[in-house]
Amino acid sequence: MKAHTRETQATMTPQKSLQYLKEGNQRFQNNLKANRNLLEQVNDTSEGQFPFATILSCIDSRVSAELVFDQGLGDIFSVRIAGNFVNEDILGSMEFACKLAGTKLIVVLGHTSCGAIKGACDNAKMGNLTKLIEKITPAVNAVSEPSDVNKRNSKNGEFVDTVAKKNVELTIDRIHAESPILSEMEKNGEIMIIGAMYDINTGEVTFFE
Repeated sequence: MKAHTRETQATMTPQKSLQYLKEGNQRFQNNLKANRNLLEQVNDTSEGQFPFATILSCIDSRVSAELVFDQGLGDIFSVRIAGNFVNEDILGSMEFACKLAGTKLIVVLGHTSCGAIKGACDNAKMGNLTKLIEKITPAVNAVSEPSDVNKRNSKNGEFVDTVAKKNVELTIDRIHAESPILSEMEKNGEIMIIGAMYDINTGEVTFFE
């Protein structure tokens, strides 16, 4: 499989881009890989890059977007931060990726058993991590069940994963609210903004559709 060129990128639509990621994740789950010569892709992308998707994911070592979607060099922009939330810098990066570099799809990818989400559920405090976790706290507060305070912590795996999904949804809401550029592009059908969850037990990505 060759690296994307300006011409192949131009043929991509938001739906086609999403289908590429779905097919890549299927290959990953089946322990298959597209036939790529990565050194050839290094050469092919040395004078330019033409990715088709931008993926915001967690720093978790088990959730590498390039691997779980079976993508090569020059295929996707990968933004990683613990808890996969957005701030001004990440929004600016996404605007660059879509408006200037031509990606057709933004995926906010959460995952099961997320350590950052667990920290937010436990209201953990430690150095700079305290401020990071505060950005995820709205997702914890937005999940009403269970109401029993003793079950609203990292020991309750179901609660943690529900908060992780809610965090993805709230992150997409923030993208819409805080980036008029991306909202306008989506409204015009130039891009799609979609959430997804990665299951660390199976390797499966489930998209919110």
